[in-house]
Amino acid sequence: MTMRDVLAEIDDWPVDTVAAAVISGDEVTTHGEVDNIFDLMSVTKPLSAWAFLVAVEEGIFELDEPLGPEGSTVRHLLAHASGVGFDSREPERDVEERRIYSSAGFEILAEKIEEVAGMTFRQYLRLAVLDPLEMHETALYGSAGHEAYSTLNDMIAFTRELIHPQLLHEKTVRDALSVQYPDLRGIVPGYGMQKPSPWGLGLEMHGTKDPHWMGTEMPEETFGHFGMSGTYLWMVPEWVDSPGAGTGAVVLTDRQFGDWAKPLWQEFNDEIWAEITR
Repeated sequence: MTMRDVLAEIDDWPVDTVAAAVISGDEVTTHGEVDNIFDLMSVTKPLSAWAFLVAVEEGIFELDEPLGPEGSTVRHLLAHASGVGFDSREPERDVEERRIYSSAGFEILAEKIEEVAGMTFRQYLRLAVLDPLEMHETALYGSAGHEAYSTLNDMIAFTRELIHPQLLHEKTVRDALSVQYPDLRGIVPGYGMQKPSPWGLGLEMHGTKDPHWMGTEMPEETFGHFGMSGTYLWMVPEWVDSPGAGTGAVVLTDRQFGDWAKPLWQEFNDEIWAEITR
């Protein structure tokens, strides 16, 4: 079986439109509607997170600068450890008490950039990330946490940036792709409570989560994100001790995430990983 054979399995998924890609070194294998516009929903967060990290390097704010609820910082907001709720800025827990998956936290970060930079976060995201990566078919249309659209071709460009960063310093990236507040437990939407529930800065870490949408055989240091619109991406940093280090994948669909996706995504990612490391 080849990687093209593996990706062709998405043709049997219960969705109307789907596209997938695997990035391994200079080789990119795709299948499906590469130029179709897909709603990313929460896969918006990695895009926004990269812009927030650019803002850190530009001095707009610092990772450990206070922001959000009392005791919270930029780092807490990026790592879903500030205590704010999914769609409410009112804290549901104390800082560093629970990993609470939050779009509201990303909106707080976006508004801080707007305040300091004097432009909308939509503009800042385009200038900081989308234009430099030539992601011309991607745009934010609302919340920095879950309202952007994109194409497979554009998300390939972004995943390649995650694997081989050009916009950020290596030190920043290594910080972002490391566990923040490692002992925190929390709910992964659709998969229940995970103890612990490791996250980096804006990207989820696979860790030992079970059940989970990433493949069972993938390294603990795999980072990624999925969206309720039936979208996801993942990548394995180059410095991970694995034959599949420096690889990634993107899958975009037009069907809301649900029970249909749970076994398919995990099995599909396991097949991709087996082919990458074969």
